[in-house]
Amino acid sequence: MTLSGNQKRKMKSASRLYAVQALYQMEQSGQTVEAVITEFEDYRFGAEYDEGEMIEGDVNLFRQIMDNAVNYQAPIDQMTDRALVAKWPINRIDPTLRALFRAAGAELTQTTTPPKVVITEYVDVARAFFPEGKEAQFVNAVLDHMAREAKPEAFS
Repeated sequence: MTLSGNQKRKMKSASRLYAVQALYQMEQSGQTVEAVITEFEDYRFGAEYDEGEMIEGDVNLFRQIMDNAVNYQAPIDQMTDRALVAKWPINRIDPTLRALFRAAGAELTQTTTPPKVVITEYVDVARAFFPEGKEAQFVNAVLDHMAREAKPEAFS
């Protein structure tokens, strides 16, 4: 089966959403990255729920984000701290946003994905989790700061 560009894009978007959920779950439950990856691949990717079918994710992108978010968590958290307002260290922000910044930071620092794509994708993830709030604007501002630090050449 050959996938269209649109299907591939949707799968990548789904993988980013799953990565944020998985990182959140790891933090809340204390599970290992391997356990959470296995659970998501076995039970979440393409699963059917009352609200409808979940999109199949891009397994390679999901694993890459998860592994990099865990392996590079300290430098990603430090970069996030620099992007946040001084009074709000990463350990004080909403755990869903913390997971989002770790996933996005993993992509910004460890992949060749263009920063503008990473920002757009994770702002969309923020809107999915916080449809009513100002979180999407906050995420946009923080990720813009992180992207400029991680890949300044993309903004010159």
